[in-house]
Amino acid sequence: MSFFEAILMGIVQGLTEFLPISSSGHLAISRHILGLQLDNILFEVLLHIGTLVAIIAVYYKDVIDLIVSGLGLIGRLFKYIIISMGNLIYKNNKKTPQIIDNDKKKFVILIIVASIPTAIIGLILEEKIIESFDILLVPGICLIVTGFLLYSTIKLKSGTKKESKTSYKDAIIIGAFQGFAGLPGISRSGSTIVAGLLRGLNREFAVKFSFLMSLPAVIGAMILQIRGFQWDTLSTIITAPYVVGMAVSAFVGYICIKLLIKLIKQNKLHYFAYYCFVIGIIVIISHFVL
Repeated sequence: MSFFEAILMGIVQGLTEFLPISSSGHLAISRHILGLQLDNILFEVLLHIGTLVAIIAVYYKDVIDLIVSGLGLIGRLFKYIIISMGNLIYKNNKKTPQIIDNDKKKFVILIIVASIPTAIIGLILEEKIIESFDILLVPGICLIVTGFLLYSTIKLKSGTKKESKTSYKDAIIIGAFQGFAGLPGISRSGSTIVAGLLRGLNREFAVKFSFLMSLPAVIGAMILQIRGFQWDTLSTIITAPYVVGMAVSAFVGYICIKLLIKLIKQNKLHYFAYYCFVIGIIVIISHFVL
């Protein structure tokens, strides 16, 4: 792989992963129309690592809080179980601790709850999603769907829900949107942010929730991708272009996240709808012409 190819793929990954225009849709389109094919699983994983780095760089304080709160939840859960068993066995009346005692711990649970429908839908649709990449019509239609989702926010006022007011039902619905975003052309960031806004989430929190809930989903997808990888060949495969591509993906992704946060605050998410409509129509026409 040349440096130019690695940089180009890093830019495409950073742009389409975070801007609500569907990275999977653009990958499917490039396979058909441009003849591009990313067969190198390791490089694709490195690009995803770059996007993970971008999310962590923007939300590093929240990521640290999630890790600390997650460990705190485990500790309080064990304490709850031990006290409950003691009360049951020894007939004690000792008060059990509240497991979720602050907003940060609840945010951890919200992300876990949202990840459940994502995983279930992803596993159920896995074969269909893989097959859909071979049919150019699918990303075209899905981009139109993404366009309508984004356009629906044009008169949508910002909600007030943050961690404390967001319900587990909200998390399940947003997680379901993320599950269907495996289809090429359905933007993961766009669909989950729109779902959050429709459920009354605060604009800034909707973006934060969307990106932080993507961490387990992206990590899970990476684990599935590297199944059967020959790790003993790792040192001979990774080259300088690979590292550069990953770095470019992280840098471009960081800029795109910052840009998207700014646009959503200004209620300009629907701007991306026009792009999705145009590209979707072109792809649908190309399906019948080509």
